[in-house]
Amino acid sequence: MAASVRASTALQACCASTIRHGKAKQRRTFVFKKLLFVCVGNICRSPTAEILMRQQLRGRVGVEVSSAGLQALVGKPIDAMAAELLHEHGLASADHFGRQASPSVLVAADLILVMERAHVARITRDVPQVSGKTFLLGHWDGVEVPDPYRQQRIAFEHVYALIEQGVSRWSTHIK
Repeated sequence: MAASVRASTALQACCASTIRHGKAKQRRTFVFKKLLFVCVGNICRSPTAEILMRQQLRGRVGVEVSSAGLQALVGKPIDAMAAELLHEHGLASADHFGRQASPSVLVAADLILVMERAHVARITRDVPQVSGKTFLLGHWDGVEVPDPYRQQRIAFEHVYALIEQGVSRWSTHIK
């Protein structure tokens, strides 16, 4: 946990800092080529974040966005309610199928964004070499994204809004 706190503090200090030129402020951006979103099953939250980030970063060449699950429902399509919300926002999800967040998948990513603090703890415990690049999607606002699996639409709508906000906040730091 100490490594995670140090990494989080370093990233926050680095990314949140501004370069002052007179009165103008400029936000720092970083070059991440491979972004990975992680949740538990890889059928609700992380694929939604993946699809929203792809949309947010469209036109930025060389950035690969993907998702995986800590206990993935491998080969399963995105949850029907998550797909419905994405469709209502004009986004397609038919190409998504659950994938396991194996150590090799985690190591290959430049930035790993997870939904809950417990995910950060599990990933950094199991694959310690990725601790410096694993953060909450809601890092900038200090929020976790709860699991809406098998809940009513209102839970999915709440989660969609949290994911949308997290993606928006992170996208400003990605070049």
